[in-house]
Amino acid sequence: MVKHIITAMLLIIAFIHLVPLMGVLGVDRLQSLYGEPITSNTMEILMRHRAVLFGIVGTFFAYAAFTPAYQPLAFVAAFATMAPFFYLAFSVGNYNEAIQKIVTGDVIASIALVIAVGLYYFGPTQA
Repeated sequence: MVKHIITAMLLIIAFIHLVPLMGVLGVDRLQSLYGEPITSNTMEILMRHRAVLFGIVGTFFAYAAFTPAYQPLAFVAAFATMAPFFYLAFSVGNYNEAIQKIVTGDVIASIALVIAVGLYYFGPTQA
């Protein structure tokens, strides 16, 4: 049962990290994701590349959900993606409603991460 909960928590983290992948479809998707106009080709390239990177990371989390040997690395990677975002969001502040949704999503992912890590390292073992 513990393994299934860890898998579910990693799938939640994966889903939240896969949502930005929609941005690869173009400017309209990016603008709906982030609530800001994409006003240059340079910004479009950077943001679409960001979408691809989130797709790669989210795919890794989904893979790790079903591959226990990769779960510790996934835990570290999830922390490494979310902690800097929280720092930036709260230190810069005054962000729009779309970014607030991302913060909320990352809070949910962080709760899932804490549950997964706790169960992985401190949960009951099954024979």
